[in-house]
Amino acid sequence: MSVDTSTEQPARTAVAARGHGLAALRPLAGRAPAPAAPARATALHSGTVAAAALLALVGIGALLCEPVLIPPIAASAAIVYGVPALPLAQPRSVIAGHLLCAAAGYLALALLGRAPWVAALGAGVAVGLMTLARTPHSPAAATTVVVVTQAPDPVWFVPLLAGAAAVLVLAGMAASRLRPGAARYPVYWW
Repeated sequence: MSVDTSTEQPARTAVAARGHGLAALRPLAGRAPAPAAPARATALHSGTVAAAALLALVGIGALLCEPVLIPPIAASAAIVYGVPALPLAQPRSVIAGHLLCAAAGYLALALLGRAPWVAALGAGVAVGLMTLARTPHSPAAATTVVVVTQAPDPVWFVPLLAGAAAVLVLAGMAASRLRPGAARYPVYWW
């Protein structure tokens, strides 16, 4: 009796093994297929507008000697310019969501102090508050974390945050009108 000692497996066995692994994940998958890829022009437009708006925030921050571009705002840009029709991208959610979450962060900071567990708790409370206020905006929950972990002066931070969120919304509105055939942003204001 001969034993095959080669390390190469037939292609059929490799394909079957890969298929078997995917089958194990099937119960975890959603029922709908992934959305179709957007046109390259749409992706280029979204990326260009996002970069321009975020660079404008960097410029404003440099003039004021204050950081205006924070990670949650960059994440908001991804939503506003990448999926502008979603409720998460509408001005009500972008601006009010960030302000509500900043308020939750300052309240958590005042009541419980500056600690990672306070940031986590505050972000959870902020998600609940956004849900109640009908201002869903996932990047805003990260604003709560920034407030609790960094404790920025609210006299400067809150107006800069509101202004940064407004810049994103206004740039999204302008960009949707400059590109022929683009869907109009916002879908609704309030």
